[in-house]
Amino acid sequence: MQHTVNASFKEAILFWLKLGFISFGGPAGQISTVHHELVDKKHWISEKRFLHALNYCMILPGPEALQLVIYMGWLLHRTIGGIVAGVLFIFPALLLLILLSIIYVTYGQSPIIEGIFLGIKPAVTAIVIAAGYRISKKILKKPIHLAIALTSFSGMQFNIPYPIIIIGAGILGFLVAKIKPEWMNSNGSAHSSKESNKPDTPALIDDDSEQLPHTHFVLKNFLIILFVSFLAFAIPFGALLASFGSDHLFSQLAWFFTKAALLTFGGAYAVLPYVFQAAVENFQWLTTAQMMDGLALGETTPGPLIIVVTYIGFIASYSHTLVMDSPILAGIFGGLVVSWFTFMPSFCFIFLGGPFIESTRSELRLMPILNGITCAVVGVIANLAIFFAIHTLFPDELNPNVRYEHLIFAFSIMVVASIALIKYSQSILRVLMVCGLLGILAHYFNMH
Repeated sequence: MQHTVNASFKEAILFWLKLGFISFGGPAGQISTVHHELVDKKHWISEKRFLHALNYCMILPGPEALQLVIYMGWLLHRTIGGIVAGVLFIFPALLLLILLSIIYVTYGQSPIIEGIFLGIKPAVTAIVIAAGYRISKKILKKPIHLAIALTSFSGMQFNIPYPIIIIGAGILGFLVAKIKPEWMNSNGSAHSSKESNKPDTPALIDDDSEQLPHTHFVLKNFLIILFVSFLAFAIPFGALLASFGSDHLFSQLAWFFTKAALLTFGGAYAVLPYVFQAAVENFQWLTTAQMMDGLALGETTPGPLIIVVTYIGFIASYSHTLVMDSPILAGIFGGLVVSWFTFMPSFCFIFLGGPFIESTRSELRLMPILNGITCAVVGVIANLAIFFAIHTLFPDELNPNVRYEHLIFAFSIMVVASIALIKYSQSILRVLMVCGLLGILAHYFNMH
């Protein structure tokens, strides 16, 4: 049958660029947007092929929305397509967050900026609460799911390292599925796509399409990609060591965020406590207040939520080192260093593993592990929401004379924003804009 759809490379470039500017709403919202555009509107890929790719991305460490975009770009236009798709998905948010970081360190004490943060900090807590609610509603179907989530939450309270919690949950999910499969099996998923009727227009890459030539596994290609992936890490990391030494902030940022990129199972909300603990408590790169402000900024930008690490790199470098006698240049360089070592592994995972996944379009056998991890993520997000709420309602640096008024205002914003997001399905951007405006008004009337 003759296909009536086509996806030229130029058309794809324009689409990925547009996606980079409109992809608000966290991982679930971004995946939903990609599905709507590629499967329902453009018919570039069929439902089953999309979900098959999504299943693979969900079991990888790193931001699954970014990895899904890279996978789709690779499927459509080979390796260069994957690189372009991934870079354009990140680029607008990266530029915007660096710009916002510069504004933050330059004008952060101005009344308007303080007012905006007064409103959007409680809204960020509401966003985390809403994300936890949606994931828990989809994944916590059986008693064992709830038990894993509660165990994960308790582990976070007792400061058990995040990677141990996630690995333990995955192993538990696998063991329970082996011993009592009916306990673990669930129709829910953290990211489920609505089943759509078979479209009138067949997809460019359809359910029954033959495997594309560039998606076949070839050992030589695999080894080349593995070698290039190693160089993509080793050359910049070696340059940082040679230029600054192993004890310098830039080298520490590169090494820490490389490790973080390999441990971010469960999405951005799950890994934030791990990054927060390291950046604020262990390394003291940022203060708690700066970290909370960064999460607020990160929610206002499109692209993957974990882009907030760019802000962490910027503020840490701005505060603790210089480049050409300029803290702003140091901040920009630090933000770029962190971004490279955080996002580069996602490209490697897709280009290395994609051919395996395409050659075995059978159901992945790792779903019980994924279910266990996702249950644990619900507990981690609950812990994160409580942590955010405490630091938003009772900030350390607040003047004692206005604590009661701040508490009432912040709590009211948190409740109203949560209702708007959960009950009325308002967009994150709209909620943040309204809350920022309310914050400016509250600050104007001397509530803060």
